[in-house]
Formats: sequence, C-alpha cells, structure tokens
Amino acid sequence: MIAGPCAIESEALCMEVGRVLKRLTSRMGLPLVFKASYDKANRTSGRSFRGPGLEEGLAILERVRTDLGLPVLTDVHSPAEAELAGKVVDVVQIPAFLCRQTDLLEAAARTGRIVNVKKGQFLAPEDMRGVVEKVEQAGGRQVLLTERGTTFGYHNLVVDFRALPVLRALGYPVVFDATHAVQLPGGAGDRSAGQREMAPVLARAAVAAGADGIFFETHPEPDQALSDGPNMVPLGDVGALLRRCEGIWRASR
Repeated sequence: MIAGPCAIESEALCMEVGRVLKRLTSRMGLPLVFKASYDKANRTSGRSFRGPGLEEGLAILERVRTDLGLPVLTDVHSPAEAELAGKVVDVVQIPAFLCRQTDLLEAAARTGRIVNVKKGQFLAPEDMRGVVEKVEQAGGRQVLLTERGTTFGYHNLVVDFRALPVLRALGYPVVFDATHAVQLPGGAGDRSAGQREMAPVLARAAVAAGADGIFFETHPEPDQALSDGPNMVPLGDVGALLRRCEGIWRASR
C-alpha cells in the first residue's frame, strides 16, 4: 500500500496520518509506503495551495521516515528535484502528466531509488513500454507502474481494468491509484472535483483484477484538506477498506 495525504500541509498532519496507517498495516502485515507531496505543481488554479516547497517538504518526509520507520514516496517535477529528493525518499514518483519526460525519467533512475511512474491519463497502457525503456536505459531496475485512469471526455476519467495485465507484461509490479482514478479534473471550475465514495469500489475491483498494490490519498477531514479533498478516503475509513481489500486479495489468489 502507498498512502498518505495529497499535499504536505504540516508536519503534524503527516505524523498523524503516518501513525494511523502504520498501526493499521502493521496489524495486518501489509507493507506500507508513506506518500505526500512537497509541491502540487499542476493545480487547476494558480491561487491553489501547492505545499511547503522542496526543502521544507523533504525535511518533513525525512522526519516521517526516521521517527515512524516508514519508507516514503514523493513526486518530482524536474531532474534537479529528482536528484535532491533521491537523497531522502525511498521511492521517487513521476507524475502522470510528466510520464514521458525523458530527462526526468533518466534523473529519477540515476538516484538509485525505486521509481514509481504513473501512467498518463492520455496514454494507452501498452504505450508505457517506451517509458519503461527510458528508465531501464538510465540504469533503473526497480520500477513500479501505477494506473490512475484515462481521460474520458471533459472533467472525467474512466478505468479500464484490462490495463493492469497489460502493464504487468512490461515486467514490473502494478499499482492502482484508487483516489486519483475518481478525480473529476477541473470539475469544480477553479479546482478539481471528485467522487470519493467510488474510491473503495475501484480499489476492491483492482485487487480482484490482480493489482500488486493500492495507492490512495487519505486525510482526517477530507472536506478541509488543502488539495484533492473531494477524492480522498477519510482516514477513519481506511481500516475497513484495507480489511475488505485483503479479503478479496486472499480469495482471488
């Protein structure tokens, strides 16, 4: 499981969410990677909250890693950011909109960290072959591929679960991003909307379809979150969601 708040709103929030997620996953024996972004660089509006920035954000993630003993993930937007983030985090994530940026992929691979590449909303799953080859040619051998839905008309995404085996055929584990898959990009005018009630539905379906991992964003009070609140899973609902997904995982295998 890869989970955490969308943006780093504060160190206190990250520690609170991290403690709850660690307690839940430890009881179930589930591997956890803590996720949070120091900069949300593709917000709909230039007035929207982006995060604390690179330096402060990485310092907070390092404290989560050290104090809670959790591996951490964050997304990067340039080769320079990848180099700096790679000194702190365990997983360097390439955002969906940037998944074909050659320099960024190569820089992420050169960090020696695990590279999680989100499939672009504009790509067919088989088109990720070229993305994987760029990472491999730069020396990357630890790769995760994340499905997060495909653009379907205006302000909507759709998930084609046939993408999971197609992505896995590229040779690496496949993660399903349940919360970004229910995002409605630009659906609220100056910000994105979302259907958070559908995230558990898609998570369960993805596990049944063979996903190796689940990615979702969570917050104690999603309606008060500063980024992606409409599609985040309430922190209090995470335990029930994990138990149901684990049951499906065991049954399907």
